[in-house]
Amino acid sequence: MKKISMVIPREHGGWAMVSIPFIIGMMAAKPVFLHLPLFLAWLFLYLSSYPLLQALIKTTKRTWWLKWAAGYAAMALLCLIPVLLQELWLFWFAPVLILLLTVNIWHVRRKSERALLNDVCAILLFCTAGAAAYLLGGGTWGRELAEVLLYNFLYFMGTVFFVKSVFRERKNKRWTLYAKVYHLIALILPLLSLSPWMCLPFVYPLIKTWMYSGKPLKPMRVGIMEIVGSVQFVILTLILL
Repeated sequence: MKKISMVIPREHGGWAMVSIPFIIGMMAAKPVFLHLPLFLAWLFLYLSSYPLLQALIKTTKRTWWLKWAAGYAAMALLCLIPVLLQELWLFWFAPVLILLLTVNIWHVRRKSERALLNDVCAILLFCTAGAAAYLLGGGTWGRELAEVLLYNFLYFMGTVFFVKSVFRERKNKRWTLYAKVYHLIALILPLLSLSPWMCLPFVYPLIKTWMYSGKPLKPMRVGIMEIVGSVQFVILTLILL
């Protein structure tokens, strides 16, 4: 019997991005039962995006990729139905998600998925889930929602700068400088807000970047550092925000 391999995204950092903004948004408000089907719907949408984008890149097996994308999308819809039946306002997030995903598709079609604008839109897309989770938990439009979006974006955009500075752009001194300056700004911004203690989750990324940016590192070591960074970011943010 032929073994069927499950199609899942290969970008390990994506799992943190798909879950952490959602968790922080949920906990910044109040966890409710509907968060479970909403997160499952969000997870399946993320899973469906990978084979969909692969179908746009690959010249072979496009039908196979599209079948996986459609299957995940169907599961996402099934999970989303009970949420939308009670919270129809969540539908207004769809245009934002479609717009950001369209930018990703545009870059993929032009084989420029490593472009900084593409990374920005991808992270904004993940942060949107945090906003939805926050509002679903009883949060309202205002300062706290803005902070949920800001801190998630600042942290994960920082991971983009760091990873680029130790891999693809390691020999580019400008990118090393960009990464260091960005992390310094990310540390300072919370100090200028109403939640100055939120600078603490950005101390580790700053130290990590200033120590290792521009230096050759093994992928496993970078992965471990990113896991540590994500864990400390979640814990400190849940305590401080």
